[in-house]
Amino acid sequence: MALQQNIDHARSEHFTEVLTRTADELARLRKWHADGTLPLLRLPEKRDDIATILGYATLLRDGTSDVIFLGTGGSSLGGQTLAQLAGYAVPGVGALRDPLRIHFMDNLDPESYGTLLSRLTLKTSRFVAVSKSGGTGETLMQTIAALDALKAAKLDPHAHFLGITEPAKPGKSNGLRALLGAHQIHMMDHDPGVGGRFSVLTNVGLLPAAVCGLDIGAIRAGAADALASVLDHNNHPSGVPAAVGAALAVALSPHKPVAVMMAYADRLALFTKWYVQLWAESLGKDGKGTTPIAAIGPVDQHSQLQLYIAGPRDKLFTVITGTPAGKGPRMSADLSKLGGEPDFAGKTMGDLVAAQGRATAETLAKNGCPVRTIHLPVLDERHLGELLMHFMLETIVAAYLLGVDPFDQPAVEEGKVLAKKYLAGAN
Repeated sequence: MALQQNIDHARSEHFTEVLTRTADELARLRKWHADGTLPLLRLPEKRDDIATILGYATLLRDGTSDVIFLGTGGSSLGGQTLAQLAGYAVPGVGALRDPLRIHFMDNLDPESYGTLLSRLTLKTSRFVAVSKSGGTGETLMQTIAALDALKAAKLDPHAHFLGITEPAKPGKSNGLRALLGAHQIHMMDHDPGVGGRFSVLTNVGLLPAAVCGLDIGAIRAGAADALASVLDHNNHPSGVPAAVGAALAVALSPHKPVAVMMAYADRLALFTKWYVQLWAESLGKDGKGTTPIAAIGPVDQHSQLQLYIAGPRDKLFTVITGTPAGKGPRMSADLSKLGGEPDFAGKTMGDLVAAQGRATAETLAKNGCPVRTIHLPVLDERHLGELLMHFMLETIVAAYLLGVDPFDQPAVEEGKVLAKKYLAGAN
């Protein structure tokens, strides 16, 4: 594992006992990998779909000013996380990307979406609608609105749309497939064995990454790096980073029901949001689970650190750092002195970020807060792929340790049904 995980400042008295229990869960994952029960575990080695993904990415980019991805939750967050590595939604940088603009319309807000449709140059825009079931209400509404807008502009939807959803199944309706199929729109199959929040390594996450010009093969290679320690039969759980992380969270959960994910890089801000959904929706069942919180450094030191250190001691912290030292603008001696910080002289912005990441972790630990650190030697496709796979594996193991199914979301489905009921009765 290229990622460097350290839990020296986060162990609990029950950690060793819980870590021992992960051996059964690791054996379960190895069996599922061997017999193909869990398709997620086969994605890191998959290569036969890459040419197709790259082909569609080229079609989406060709002569295009804007690519609009329609989808919510797991149908969007993984793609956003990968796209951010290429500069999408990075403060101050996203607006300076090449002329191809990328929009992830993951939230259903009438003003935002209406404004987008009214300002797009539809002739040079391409839409990608993503829904595993094909029945996600938000995505269907966005798709219908976009189809109506294209028709009003006398444009053929076939040339402006792509869909990703499950293959057709006898006796099972799929609104998105029916909607797009009626307009002869190309469809990519969503892997039916991979749930939305685990779909970042499928075409759901890799297509946006490819549109952004990222190396999607390297993303999967990084995921394979994270999986390797799980598949090694000779590995004790202590040598499996995902098992260690899961055992840590579960051992501390009775007294630390909040999990704070704090990453020290703008390009990991959407990763922290992806993690929040993954952890919350996979573990939050039967009164169990811990509450995930996304944070980004250094900015959230100023808004949250006071609470973390002096507030309730109910949190486990994961601090993710990269290698910013020596990067960015270098401070001149005269202006540093004039600004009252002579020690800034000759230092770069990256030097301060590196110091702050280290200082935050150490300050939390010194104040009795359990802190795990994860260090990325390089923030690139391979290391991000490894980070994503690590947390999917950690989440699965933690769920089974808690005695819940990591792959369902009954409370979410109940809310969807009720929302559609209310909509049907609305004036």
